[in-house]
Amino acid sequence: MIKELIISMRPKQWYKNLVIFIGIIFSFNFLNLGMWIYTLSAFAIFCILSGSIYIINDIIDVEKDRKHPQKRKRPVASGKFKKMHALLFAIILIVIAFIGAYLINSMFLVISIIFFLLIIVYSLFLKNIIIVDILVISIGFVIRAIAGALAISVFVSPWLIICAFLLALFLALGKRRHELVLLEDEAKNHRKILENYSTEMLDQMINITTSVLIMSYSLYTFFSSKMYIMLTIPIAFYGIFRYLLLVHAKNLGGEPEMLFKDRGMLFSTILWVVLVVLVLYYSNILRFLGMA
Repeated sequence: MIKELIISMRPKQWYKNLVIFIGIIFSFNFLNLGMWIYTLSAFAIFCILSGSIYIINDIIDVEKDRKHPQKRKRPVASGKFKKMHALLFAIILIVIAFIGAYLINSMFLVISIIFFLLIIVYSLFLKNIIIVDILVISIGFVIRAIAGALAISVFVSPWLIICAFLLALFLALGKRRHELVLLEDEAKNHRKILENYSTEMLDQMINITTSVLIMSYSLYTFFSSKMYIMLTIPIAFYGIFRYLLLVHAKNLGGEPEMLFKDRGMLFSTILWVVLVVLVLYYSNILRFLGMA
């Protein structure tokens, strides 16, 4: 049962909660060990909360999943994990997550509850409303970023929050396009909302989002107190354009995490993270090494 519980919680999807670390990195507290305890706790809480939501979603969609060639293998749909047991574990996980959130601070508890309610409402209703579905997914990433900041009571640039929203929207649009191209006439059977989209429409939306994302990230670097953060612009642009290449030429936009199996994406992501840390913490690193 424990194995089925873990599978149902979909740990492969927990990478989405890495957005929580934006707060500690961009607030110049990367070397603050005390804040890392709260940030890691916040990350764990959102992973537990996400896992419980996936279980609830499997319970809600159990009949539909049983008709799907892949989803019918999920523990709840296959009957390996009984619905009552799944619901009981989901409730326990939710209680644990909210208690943990309260122990961090009250504002983090509030944002955790907002995140939970938003995703539940999305699973029940909003995922069937065209455009609203991808906007809610993107807002979920913004909430994660804000949660990371609230967990350690720091301020994060609004430009960075906007970039998190736009990047999530960019990836969501790429995923929708991939599903349409891959499934063709069967797309609406996989996800009902897909019958309302078209590749032409999604391409237009991707073009708009890409342009605004590039401009927003550039403006963030221009207004940053660390001028040399502008050095990350070419790497960020390469990552965006590489993603577009993979979506259009190699049809790899279905699951964003699969993109990191691409060497170009993996290298650009690692290089961007390293360069950001070096730029933001250059003086601290020199002091730590005894060079300043």
